[in-house]
Amino acid sequence: MMPTPLHQRLHAELARREAVGTRRHLPAPPAPGLVDFSSNDYLGLSRHPRVQAAVAEAAQLPAGSTGSRLLTGNSGATEALETHLAQFHGTEAALLFNSGYTANLGFFGAVPRRGDTILYDEASHASVKEGIRASFATAWSFRHNDLADLERRLVRATGAVFVAVEALYSMDGDPAPLPELATFCRGRGLHLVVDEAHSNGVYGPRGEGLVAALGLQNDVFATILTFGKALGSQGAAVAGPALLRDYLLNFSRPFIYTTALPPATIAGLTAAYQLLPTLTAERTRLLHLSAYLQATLNAVPGLHVPATSHIIHPVFFTAPNSPATVRAVAVAAAQTGFDVRAIVAPTVPAGTERLRLIVHSFNTEAEIDGLAAVLS
Repeated sequence: MMPTPLHQRLHAELARREAVGTRRHLPAPPAPGLVDFSSNDYLGLSRHPRVQAAVAEAAQLPAGSTGSRLLTGNSGATEALETHLAQFHGTEAALLFNSGYTANLGFFGAVPRRGDTILYDEASHASVKEGIRASFATAWSFRHNDLADLERRLVRATGAVFVAVEALYSMDGDPAPLPELATFCRGRGLHLVVDEAHSNGVYGPRGEGLVAALGLQNDVFATILTFGKALGSQGAAVAGPALLRDYLLNFSRPFIYTTALPPATIAGLTAAYQLLPTLTAERTRLLHLSAYLQATLNAVPGLHVPATSHIIHPVFFTAPNSPATVRAVAVAAAQTGFDVRAIVAPTVPAGTERLRLIVHSFNTEAEIDGLAAVLS
């Protein structure tokens, strides 16, 4: 095929990324035996025997769901899981999506309409921003966790106003001020939308997430529950009023036109949710190890871990950085037995390149000490 102007444009854009060290490549699978400080499997549920047994039993069922939920892809097991999700998280109803990305795209692309306003934290996930682009609503970002800036933006808002935040932010690991946000939105008639991707399963006495743990269900219009992190699986749900579920079922294009999750995934999620209330010790250990890693790495000269991070810990170097530098450190760590990952622009703003360390309930203090020795 002869190169066309389009070919040349694509090549030039990739070359620009290559020149500044931000071109993405699929990584090699982790070598066997590496200590996991990278995956989102916070509680180890992807490898839990009861979850694995449920998935294995579901292997006797058809391998796929065979269609969208509105055609042939619905099942009693799927509806039972949605009912359990609503009861577990203290909402009227829940609707399953195939990923957290499509749940955010499906909500923001359908519910806010022309004349409405979306105010979103500038650190919101890319899926929230893509959903906002799919909406005809007006949208403005506000400074991260800054309610004063949110109030300044509110002056220009019209129609139904949605405030979008994450319970725990994916790159810096810091929580949103949910009680203050709930009070702010309640007093002004705003609709608070909380993405619980990284807090679902981890916080609360039963792992029900920060919204439920803080008793804020009545102050949150919609909660996005992602299952690819602490639940060790895939998929997501939007939880909230029964009216919202019915509306999404009718108007959310990512839900309507997507093949439903397969039976094995539904079975694994059902087993994982049955286990969550029993994992109190694992959650306690996870939070202990998170604080231990933070303190241990901050004692290493040349490293800085923000005091606000939880479970997800960005590690910054006090010396000048570059994408090549943090990537080289990640490679060196892997060569000594630790699976850690570098995060560079455009995933994070240029100049804020970092290692992103994730703690799990199955990690140990000795592993954290070993990683600190390597990084030092």
